Amino acid sequence: MLETLKFIIPGLGITVSVTAIALGLGLLAGIIMAVCRVYGGPVLSALAGAYSILVRSLPVVVIIFVLFFVIAELVDLSPFLSGAIALGFASGAYQCEIFRGAINSVPRSQMVAARAIGMSRFKAVRTIILPQAVRLALPAWANEVTLVLKDSSLVYVIGVPEIMRRAQYVSASTMKPFVAFGSAALLYLVLTLLASRLLEKVEQRFSIQM
Repeated sequence: MLETLKFIIPGLGITVSVTAIALGLGLLAGIIMAVCRVYGGPVLSALAGAYSILVRSLPVVVIIFVLFFVIAELVDLSPFLSGAIALGFASGAYQCEIFRGAINSVPRSQMVAARAIGMSRFKAVRTIILPQAVRLALPAWANEVTLVLKDSSLVYVIGVPEIMRRAQYVSASTMKPFVAFGSAALLYLVLTLLASRLLEKVEQRFSIQM
């Protein structure tokens, strides 16, 4: 197992990088879509809702294949970027629902008060609603982090040499799948526990009581 880990561990950085990019893209898309759903009016709300429903209805691996075999051919994306963007696109739909629920948890009276003192709707959302909503969303968002971390293993299907792809190489060359995938499972367990612990600290630091 130690020899196997020596070969698989270099894929750790790729797994973390894919996860970080996907979470960042998903966070941006999720917040924008959530604001559109709550404050965007009929058209933007309908479009954001359609994005959320459509993407959450598709398996993540299908989104990865579509981006890699169709869209990436048009814009020349590497397998790494294709996988990270696909995961971010998928995560954005789930984060949209996380932040929509958090925004709706902020008392509507705060928007009314902000508008009453002359704030524009955009400024009220940016400076009053979103800072509270982000902090309220932390518990659910922490769960999304672990889900994206585990979903990052799916990019092995397009040849990205992350943890699972390297474990597959070891399994094929040594004919010892238990050792290969057991080592991969150990690394994912360590990553998930570290991420969960870190996010618990963040949640305790920034949580608010409504």
